[in-house]
Amino acid sequence: MILERVVVGSYAVNCYIVGDEKTREAIVVDPGADGKAILAAVNKHNLKVKYIILTHAHGDHIGALDVVKAETKAPVLLHQNDDGMLQDKNRNFTSFMGGKAIEMGADQFLNDGDVLNIGDMELKIIHTPGHSKGGICILFENVLICGDSLFAGSIGRTDLEGGNYAQLIQAIKDKILVLDDSINVLPGHGPTSTIGRERVSNPFLS
Repeated sequence: MILERVVVGSYAVNCYIVGDEKTREAIVVDPGADGKAILAAVNKHNLKVKYIILTHAHGDHIGALDVVKAETKAPVLLHQNDDGMLQDKNRNFTSFMGGKAIEMGADQFLNDGDVLNIGDMELKIIHTPGHSKGGICILFENVLICGDSLFAGSIGRTDLEGGNYAQLIQAIKDKILVLDDSINVLPGHGPTSTIGRERVSNPFLS
């Protein structure tokens, strides 16, 4: 497995590049800004991007979507509940963030329980609403990419459009904390953690 984090933009978003070593097929998750840096990381590993996956449609996670899509020709995948936000620069906040406004629809919708393949790798989609209505996590091997649902020692904010604190807590407890303690948690911002560490030390989940 190839796994690289590229920290992008003024909001320090973790963009993840995940690839299969044999086939060189890959995904790019949350191209938030700095499209050139993301593409450089893809090219460094000689990867062919099969999918661009958005954990949700807030502006800090989609700012380089147009650049990465234009270069890779890969389809954009997103949960349907966030597609309206992706298509509206005011709802996704890119009209206020100083960069290029992003307005586009997803090429394919993701649902809870969907499984995608890159090479021999299976990627399971887990719908975790609460930070936004369409928030998702991506589970593969011993890794969970969780967008802004769960952070090391914290959880995603719930005061933006589609946010719901009770719903987010329930999604984390029902769909994330049921995973093995050894699973590595790769959040949308900040450092990595593990399921076990968050289970015992995250103050929002105790």
